[in-house]
Amino acid sequence: MRTRLLPLLIILMASVLLALGFPLAVSVAAAEQQRVVIDRIDDTARFAALAQFITERTRGYDERRRTLQTELETYNSLYGIRAGVFYRDDSAMAKAPGAWRLPVEGEGRAAFNEALLGRRSHDPPQVWPWQNGRVVVASPVVRDGDVIAVVVIDSPTGQMRGGTIRGWLLIAAGEAVAMLVAVGAAIRLTGWVLLPVKTLDAAAHDIASGRMRSRVAASGGPPELRRLARSFNEMADNVEDVLEQQRAFVADASHQLRNPLAALLLRIELLALELPEGNEEIASVRTEGRRLGQVLDDLLDLALAEHAESDLQLTDIGALTAERVASWRPVAEEKGVRLVADGPPAVTAWADPIALSSALDAIVDNALKFTPPGEEVRVTVASGGQDVTVVVADGGPGLTDQELKRVGDRFWRSSQHQNVQGSGLGLSISQALLAAGGGSLSYARKEPCGLSVTVSVPRHDPKG
Repeated sequence: MRTRLLPLLIILMASVLLALGFPLAVSVAAAEQQRVVIDRIDDTARFAALAQFITERTRGYDERRRTLQTELETYNSLYGIRAGVFYRDDSAMAKAPGAWRLPVEGEGRAAFNEALLGRRSHDPPQVWPWQNGRVVVASPVVRDGDVIAVVVIDSPTGQMRGGTIRGWLLIAAGEAVAMLVAVGAAIRLTGWVLLPVKTLDAAAHDIASGRMRSRVAASGGPPELRRLARSFNEMADNVEDVLEQQRAFVADASHQLRNPLAALLLRIELLALELPEGNEEIASVRTEGRRLGQVLDDLLDLALAEHAESDLQLTDIGALTAERVASWRPVAEEKGVRLVADGPPAVTAWADPIALSSALDAIVDNALKFTPPGEEVRVTVASGGQDVTVVVADGGPGLTDQELKRVGDRFWRSSQHQNVQGSGLGLSISQALLAAGGGSLSYARKEPCGLSVTVSVPRHDPKG
């Protein structure tokens, strides 16, 4: 969830910063050009004041004209800016450099024509850093209310564009710093918001795996998530109470039914003494009575397995599996089935030896039940990743894909195996015993036929 939320926050913050940065960059460029334009306007006003009193009919015309020319040349040499005072017929009163002429068209001509009307030229178009343009400013020279000449300044924009770029770099640096701060804040914020969600997810997974005592500390995150954590804990408490009541009921019912069943079986045996030996009805009643007793025993075992704490130990899974295979081999030989053990002789993992032995017994027992004579049951121990696995693959008819989804359900048995002895609780008990220690059971089809049951136990202590 964090990998989805964090990019959204980063994109949102980047969009906000860009939305603020673009207008700021435009304003920086406009301000830089405005500063240059104002400076040039001041310069044109100064040159217009000098040119205002230069006429051929006044005394000192040549001297004043030379003074103006000297000012323009000095200005051009210092700043590299072309400047001149031009009459209405485009002839120059003074200009620098000497070879410069008014353009016939373009921004310079437009500014000159506007100044002839007695107005200072409008602000020139914006020059961007990637453009190699020039800034042209013109001001009229007015005497006795008439425009007698125009001061034109044609300025290069390299320095102005450099100032704009420096301003943009400062904006980019500021936005980069702001983005880093925003990303750091987003990481902290998402961590703060999602930590309770992560804790809730872990607790829900623990409860789904059978660790019903897992709870959430409702002390961090937003108020809504803290309320959710408290509600989750209340729900977990109620579920645990209901399951505990269910287990207690099953255990009590199984225990209480055993005594009447034992008395009933005893009366059947006494009744059998009065009937001819080999009576089929009595034999059938005995069989159903023993089957009912086995179901009660399995129900009691299931209730105890779901309630019992697991005694985890670092166990040699290879040796334990070999021991269980050896104990079942006489049964396999009696049925004409080959029971084969495979895998490394020694591989360790964390498991409850008693629970794992019971689970392996139930799985191997099932495999031998459904494997016909002449076929093979192979038990393979393997170590890889975070788990050690024991795979029991039989040579029986196997199950359909739909039936595989129901394997391990309580009392469920395949329709093709209804006549095989058993209560349908063996794998449920095995699953409960393994889940208490962090283990699991999984089922798959074995090609070309048969069922493969995988027992997984953790290589590292799940409580550590």
